Amino acid sequence: MKTILLTILLSLGCLFSYAQDDLLFALEATEEPEKNITPATFKGSRLINGHSVMTRNKGSLEFLIAHRFGLINSGGYELFGLDNANVRFGLEYGLFDQLTVGVGRNSFEKTYDSFAKVALIRQQKGKFNIPFSVTVFGSAALKTLQIDPEQKLDYLNELSYTGQVLIASKINEFISLQVMPTFIHYNQIEDTRENDLMAVGVGGRIKLTKRISINGEYYYRLTERDLPGNFDSIAFGIDLETGGHVFQFQFTNSRAMIEKGFIRETTGDYFAGDIHFGFNITRTF
Repeated sequence: MKTILLTILLSLGCLFSYAQDDLLFALEATEEPEKNITPATFKGSRLINGHSVMTRNKGSLEFLIAHRFGLINSGGYELFGLDNANVRFGLEYGLFDQLTVGVGRNSFEKTYDSFAKVALIRQQKGKFNIPFSVTVFGSAALKTLQIDPEQKLDYLNELSYTGQVLIASKINEFISLQVMPTFIHYNQIEDTRENDLMAVGVGGRIKLTKRISINGEYYYRLTERDLPGNFDSIAFGIDLETGGHVFQFQFTNSRAMIEKGFIRETTGDYFAGDIHFGFNITRTF
């Protein structure tokens, strides 16, 4: 009798164990898959001159120093452009993981700028597979350069605005691509230009090692193509990531370091040797 009871209890125990395993499997099957955000589409907040889709983490502060030297083809007397330089200092802060705001001051035309970036869609795998990221960028710039120091500036007329949609995809571990439809508005223009400019940028990076990549960027102006003395912005560079620092070294035909400048006001012909050496250094706190 004891043997029969023991056999029955062991059988019930096994059945309960199997039923419990089946229940846990069923519950796991109904849970939503974890959302895996694709990391590090680009190493920094800048592709080269322009912004990338990347936003800062909530609560992180980034300090950025950007330099663009003079023309390399200016010769030895100008130390191949190193005697002349434009500089921009900027601060960028992550209000949320998907919202970054920033301010800066550019010595080129003594320009102050501010911007906001919102990551609307992030590339991810999981319940929904999204193969690309979309970030919206908007900025305002105030030019304070005075040709005549005694003439008072009309600051409203010196304002310009830029709006961009940044669309990027990390194709694989080594290649990332980005497209940048762009609209720029000037409150006032001084020549035969229009107040508005449309352009589209393309760029990307190729990762060489864990910390080194090569980048490229090109902006094609959809309007004002016949304007003499103006050229599309072209840039190539190298990114070097060292912990909290990202060093970016580039060669570009643009002197300015904000969108309204390098997209519309580039006066150097890259293929004629009008190239500026420059760099960006960022430190994240």
